[in-house]
Amino acid sequence: MKRRDSGDKPVPSAYDKALGLLARREQSRRELRRKLDQRGYAGEETTAALDRLGEQHYQDDERFAGMLLRNRAGQGYGPLRIRMELKTHGLPDAVIRQLLDGAEVDWEASAATQLRRRYGGKASADHAERARRGQFLLRRGFSAATVRQVTHAEVDDADEEN
Repeated sequence: MKRRDSGDKPVPSAYDKALGLLARREQSRRELRRKLDQRGYAGEETTAALDRLGEQHYQDDERFAGMLLRNRAGQGYGPLRIRMELKTHGLPDAVIRQLLDGAEVDWEASAATQLRRRYGGKASADHAERARRGQFLLRRGFSAATVRQVTHAEVDDADEEN
């Protein structure tokens, strides 16, 4: 049902608005809910719209997660960073773990590629430089074990627990 705002312009239903957002790109259910809430749609209308979109397979959190995983891995981010981003979209840990385990990504090769892109092909001159390179990879979301393997730097295992 169309409503009219103060400008006498029809206001789309929550379903129509969410469908328009999904036409632009995949989005998580949490992301769509937040956007609809910001636009002032009632909670019941938002929930009904999201349920309908899910039933029609227009919105699927697992499909969204797979797309985000492929996109971020292609951008050179590591599994820890991707895991944290997926968590912000409200995906369950079991789904995230399954996606990351099933991902056909060589994280070590990806980390090495990021290191070459950032620092070129020359080896690090000293321990401080290896540590800087290791910190760069940790910030991109690679595990401490992967960083050690790639940089041969001694990285505190506590950094891996995120």
